[in-house]
Amino acid sequence: MAAGFHSGRSLRRALIACALSYSFLQAGVLHPADKLTEDEKIRLIRDLDAEYAKSRILLPRSKKPLEFNADGTYDTIKWHTMAVTGGTAARLGDKVQITKVSLEGDHIVFEIDHGIKSGDKWYNHVQMGVGGVGAPVNNAQYGQVANGTYIDLEFHKPMENLTSDDVKRMLSPILDFDQHSAVKLYSETLSPEMQKAVKDKMATVGMDRDQVLLAMGHPDHKYRETKDGVESEDWIFGTPPGKIVFVTFVNSKVIRVKQEYAGLGGAVSQSTVP
Repeated sequence: MAAGFHSGRSLRRALIACALSYSFLQAGVLHPADKLTEDEKIRLIRDLDAEYAKSRILLPRSKKPLEFNADGTYDTIKWHTMAVTGGTAARLGDKVQITKVSLEGDHIVFEIDHGIKSGDKWYNHVQMGVGGVGAPVNNAQYGQVANGTYIDLEFHKPMENLTSDDVKRMLSPILDFDQHSAVKLYSETLSPEMQKAVKDKMATVGMDRDQVLLAMGHPDHKYRETKDGVESEDWIFGTPPGKIVFVTFVNSKVIRVKQEYAGLGGAVSQSTVP
């Protein structure tokens, strides 16, 4: 009887665990893991972050990400109603920028034009003037109101074998990426060697910070130190396990690029990029 009791109790616990797991999945608590490699994730974020596009539609403002399916479909009536009632983040033909990319297992969330932020701080109301005549201070550097939005690209299955060009094609019904952005125009002014490095997503000695950002995107970490009166700054790309790239700046120029591979067991291999 005792054995039967314990066996029955174990069965009940297993059934309860299964029911809870199903409930969490239905509620969206558990998300399916994507099947992208770490390099694919890095390339997606770096290629899409800070990218410009033109809006093909009336793009509504919304704190909750606007759902858009990977097959190009979305609730057009709902989006139009939201634009009428909640305001627009962009009109037809307006230029917008992706300011943040988040990979979420079976969907990608894009922050457009810094999303929605109130920006209503005391310093936004500061005025300066002479002789009783005043004007508001330009507070762009302090973070003014952000009237952007968010787009949720839904795949409805774990993401795999995905490139930034694939994502741009999926978003093409609402965003036009087929244009020369400011970033592309700037890259065309670089030397052939620098253009190749940017195309290969590599930092090289002699680059400045803007060129490294263009090639590799924003670093995962920054570290600054002063030694013998010389200040240097390391930009660190990647996290273990996997490839980690250290880009060292002195006087705003890259003086050294070092690559390491950190494995799970703590083993590290190093190489220096000329």
